[in-house]
Amino acid sequence: QLQASGGGLVQAGESLRLSCVASGRAFSVYNMGWFRQAPGKEREFVSVISGSGGTTFTTNSVKGRFTISRDNAKNTLYLQMNNLKPEDTAVYYCATYREGNILAKRNREDAKKYEYWGQGTLVTVSS
Repeated sequence: QLQASGGGLVQAGESLRLSCVASGRAFSVYNMGWFRQAPGKEREFVSVISGSGGTTFTTNSVKGRFTISRDNAKNTLYLQMNNLKPEDTAVYYCATYREGNILAKRNREDAKKYEYWGQGTLVTVSS
């Protein structure tokens, strides 16, 4: 089970940190990702991190502003979002990646390759 939190209403240029707490499984075994879905749009890949936390990939549109990380001792995944823009407004979801590694770009950006999903947390950025 995944529980995402940390969303809210902020102004452009501000920051938020999303959290995703996992329960019931060996958290460090799983590669984990963040997706987002804006109103009327498809779910979009944001970032992914390996089980150890040593490898990450982030989509170009947020690279340099968003940072994915994890604390395996706390069973928690994070997404630090800085310099937020109105186009970042979306529901953000955390999910477990079902593949063994995150090196294949096509797979890691495909929502169908993710197995368990959190309930989502809404981020709204006003201009």
